[in-house]
Amino acid sequence: LFLPSFQDLFGVSMVVPLMNLHIKSLGASHTVAGIIGSLYGIMQLFSSTFVGCWSDIVGRRYSLLTCILLSALGYFLLGTSTTVFLFAISRVPVGIFKHTLSISKALLSDLVSERDRPLVMGRFNAASSVGFILGPVVGGYLTELEDGFYQTSFFCASIFLLNAGLVWMLPWSEENTGNRGHQQGNKGTDSFSAKANHDILLKSATNGAMASDSLFQSSWIQVATVLKRIKGIACSDLWDIFLVRLLMSVAILLYYSNFSLALEERFGVKPLFAGYLMSYSSALGVLAGCLLGPITRLYQHNTYRILLHSSTLTCALILLYASALSIWMVILSSTFLAFSTTIGRTCIIDLELTVGGNEASGTLLGVGQSVTSVGRILAPLLSGIAQEFSPCGPPSLAVGLAVVAILIMNANKQKYCSRGNVKLKNQ
Repeated sequence: LFLPSFQDLFGVSMVVPLMNLHIKSLGASHTVAGIIGSLYGIMQLFSSTFVGCWSDIVGRRYSLLTCILLSALGYFLLGTSTTVFLFAISRVPVGIFKHTLSISKALLSDLVSERDRPLVMGRFNAASSVGFILGPVVGGYLTELEDGFYQTSFFCASIFLLNAGLVWMLPWSEENTGNRGHQQGNKGTDSFSAKANHDILLKSATNGAMASDSLFQSSWIQVATVLKRIKGIACSDLWDIFLVRLLMSVAILLYYSNFSLALEERFGVKPLFAGYLMSYSSALGVLAGCLLGPITRLYQHNTYRILLHSSTLTCALILLYASALSIWMVILSSTFLAFSTTIGRTCIIDLELTVGGNEASGTLLGVGQSVTSVGRILAPLLSGIAQEFSPCGPPSLAVGLAVVAILIMNANKQKYCSRGNVKLKNQ
């Protein structure tokens, strides 16, 4: 699973930096390019929850293969896009089904114990980050060739096809992995899990319908089950965890939103140096993912404490960047921020799965991705408003949002530290 995750982001990061240049070369205006980019984000926002929940119902193998193959189709269509219309069409299957990493994380949460989950997730994120670091370099080289963008897109589609083959070769059990993972070690841990156990009965009915009834009827049962699970998440008491994720996501996005421009205005640093600094931070993020094992052992596997301390450190480092008087203070803050943000992202996912229940891991991860997508929509707007006042406006606002997130975590400390007391409002 680490190898497909590396190849996934390696292929995507080859293409994504070149897309704006390509759509403009097709004659699209800045407004049209922005609309197409926004539509992709909106599709991701609404589809991540449905696809994640769907993976809980039909199983990880079927859903992961479907998402990989349809993503490959999207990048293949991108490689044939000679008009703006074809470019927009090519983004539809990717916008709806490019949730391969989320389903892979859900599969990992099914396979490993709760104690080892932060370590495995950290290594998974590290493998993905390496692909994201190397991809733009290879993509920049390929685009220098004749019809470079089209070759890069076809190469990305080929990587996804290779990933489909690797996933097919995995030693799958005959049982459905999606709901099987932690039932032995976590039976009855919380009422949300009880809800998931009720849905397992619906899932068995779904499997029977797929075998004996029409395709339409089985699909309808799947849709009904997906909607039922999403309603269970919406009516649960997990709102504070997702709010913490939203606030910290927006805070980090605000930090990076005007990074190059702010460094140029405040310290007279060229954008090239800012690019090197961001690559340096990405490399440190990979190292942080590998260090999660010793860190979790140091904290005696207390995910809440790790998240609280990493969020507090993130808040302090963004404040240091906002008040920096020299470029060396910026380098210092970027160095440690790479560690704190990587650890925080892994811990918030682990906390979602711990409090929300393991049997619905795909649904929880899908909702988490939707929350992050909302942050990506809000951050540019908030950054633009804050930047009207000062180049330090976005990071200063980020500090305020991080403080609110820390206060929410402190106010709900009892729920985070205890296991399985999330109550559904309809129970």
